[in-house]
Amino acid sequence: MKPGSFVITSTIAAKSSLLYRAFLDSSMHSEFTGSPATIENKVGGTFTAWDGYISGEILELDENRRIKQRWRTTEFSDADEDSLLEIAFFEENGKTRIRLRHSNLPPGTEGEYKQGWKEYYFAPLKEYVKKGGR
Repeated sequence: MKPGSFVITSTIAAKSSLLYRAFLDSSMHSEFTGSPATIENKVGGTFTAWDGYISGEILELDENRRIKQRWRTTEFSDADEDSLLEIAFFEENGKTRIRLRHSNLPPGTEGEYKQGWKEYYFAPLKEYVKKGGR
C-alpha cells in the first residue's frame, strides 16, 4: 500500500441500502455521528460533516454498492491535495461488509485517520443500527 493510504473493513448487521443512505443522507449522517452534516446526495454534490471539520465532493455513486469522494479535513494544509475516499458495500445474509479505502492523505496521518474512521464512524454506525436506526 502506498504511503498516505489504508484500507479498513467492518461488518455491520444491516442491509447495504441502509448503510449507503447513512453516509449520504444529511439527517441520518448527523443522527448516527451525533454531529451536523450537510450532504448533496448526487455526483458533483458537496458535503460537510462533523460541523465542517470534513468537507469534499461526491465523485461517483453506485447505489447501495459504492461511494467515491474527494475528501479533506480542516487539518489539511492549503498545499495538501484532497484525499480520495472510496466506500464499498458487500451485502450477504442480511449483513454488510463495508470496505473503506482512503488514499492520498498527507504523509504520516494515515494512523490518525484510520483510527478516526473506526471510532467516529464504524462504532457509532453499529450502535445506530442496533438501536433501530432507520
